[in-house]
Amino acid sequence: MLGAGQRGTDMRARLRCMLPALWAGVLLSIAAIAAPAAFGVLPRADAGRVVSHIFVVEAWTSLALAGVLLGLQFGRHAVERKPVRTERTLLWGAIGCTLLGYFVLQPLMSAARAGHGAIGFGQLHLISTAFYALKTALVLWLAWRAAAALSRPPSS
Repeated sequence: MLGAGQRGTDMRARLRCMLPALWAGVLLSIAAIAAPAAFGVLPRADAGRVVSHIFVVEAWTSLALAGVLLGLQFGRHAVERKPVRTERTLLWGAIGCTLLGYFVLQPLMSAARAGHGAIGFGQLHLISTAFYALKTALVLWLAWRAAAALSRPPSS
């Protein structure tokens, strides 16, 4: 029978494995299903507003999940320093992509749509898409590492 401390450690390990996969699923679902569906059935302006709202929710969800995953990294064994460092690097990369892709570029895209700014909307959209794709790749890599960790024997 597991003690309370062991159950807590086990739950943390399960969350470290489950949350990256959940996060990757959210990112892929938005890119492959939600955004194309909105533009497929709504007038362009309405679809843009719907997708814009989806990306607001996605940005805050990404920051929340990254924060939880960073918190789960603390207290891991010294033996696991290199994997933890790699996972933290992937998480900080995803946070950076979220901050730049949404919180920096979205206001610029709104200004460009209104005819202001030195860079056009299409160029900003392409840059934003590249940050989203990079974030998705980083989160998939994190999920891949988490799944691989399940097959490793536990450290003593």
